Amino acid sequence: MNNPPKAQIVPKITELHGVERQDDFYWLRNREDKEVISYLEAENEFTKQSTENLESLQKDIYDEMLGRIKEDDDSVPYKKGSYFYYSRTETGKPYRIYCRKKESLDAVEEILVDGNQLAENREYMQLGSMAVSPDHSILAYSVDYEGDERFKLYFRCLNGQRTFEEEIVNTSYSLAWCNDNQTIFYTVVDEASRPYKIMRHRLGHNQTHDQLVYHEADDSFFLTVSKSRSDAYIYIDADSAVTSEIRFANADEPDAAFQVFAPRVNGVEYDIEHHTDHFYIVTNEDALNFQVFRTPISQFDKEAWELVIPHDEKVTIDGFDAFLKYLIVYERAQGLPEIRILDLTSGDNHRIPFEDASYSVWSGSNPEFDISKLRFGYSSLRTPDTVYEYDLATQIKKVLKQSPVLGGYNSDEY
Repeated sequence: MNNPPKAQIVPKITELHGVERQDDFYWLRNREDKEVISYLEAENEFTKQSTENLESLQKDIYDEMLGRIKEDDDSVPYKKGSYFYYSRTETGKPYRIYCRKKESLDAVEEILVDGNQLAENREYMQLGSMAVSPDHSILAYSVDYEGDERFKLYFRCLNGQRTFEEEIVNTSYSLAWCNDNQTIFYTVVDEASRPYKIMRHRLGHNQTHDQLVYHEADDSFFLTVSKSRSDAYIYIDADSAVTSEIRFANADEPDAAFQVFAPRVNGVEYDIEHHTDHFYIVTNEDALNFQVFRTPISQFDKEAWELVIPHDEKVTIDGFDAFLKYLIVYERAQGLPEIRILDLTSGDNHRIPFEDASYSVWSGSNPEFDISKLRFGYSSLRTPDTVYEYDLATQIKKVLKQSPVLGGYNSDEY
């Protein structure tokens, strides 16, 4: 066996905040340098030689893992407007296929994006974001072919009436449509791949015509753009490790100016959800474990905030979702996640019971604003990923899908 290759030491001094640091391997950052490529190829060859004796074991482990996975599988469809959206996988194909059906699950399937076709003849492919316009006629989707998380954004007319030639480069993961079905907001990344600008794009125009909406100059903050579940507002979130700031604008007005909801304060995190004529706010200001307020849209300064859920020293609020009749609060108590249901009409509240001693819970696909049933995901050390539907009125939960584990798995044995 050959000796492992040794990277050449080329000291480079960098200075940040008045502190000098020496990096002996800074030169390896240059992907175009022939010496860098030659060194990486030498490392790969050494690894190959060093692990030749493990090839049979690698194949056995891979085959056993594959033998426990159902390759032909569908996600649970969710309804948005008049369409049911879902994704599926096929045996022997590594990427998901994203589809929809109109009005009924018995309708003809329409494929929106086939990841396998996008990856054909490519060494790498990753889908970034997908967002269908409010009238369900246009699909925006982004793809990374290099592995550097710099996505190229494309548009596809789903009714075949138009074609879109524009391609938008250097985008990040988040997208948001205005309600005119012609305007979309997206994030742009800087040289360090930080999402630092929000841009406005009109369909049918070249990227050079796109307008800057917001530029985050502080390199400790990352930007995302999203849309409220009510479809009424566009949000711009600026987040650092311990601080957040949100801007919002009317989704019916593509050229509307964004307003700051609450100016950033170091160490204060908050999030908002729109609900009819109010905003709900979750924040850790003066509340280590977070608390929930609400405020009128017409008067959202802090003097108007009304306390809804006070701070609890024993329960942390991890997040929340606002629906027309219910507020869903994701909490953590005694180390375990919980889902709390607050009826906004009666004021009653309760938590969904879970049986396992240790488990994970997460929010499911709930895109509609007016719901009577909540979807969420669940798993434990002995329970495969499961999608539940919970009736918010009757408090009865039903399994919609549990990921099958092939090979004779029996949860009672654990």
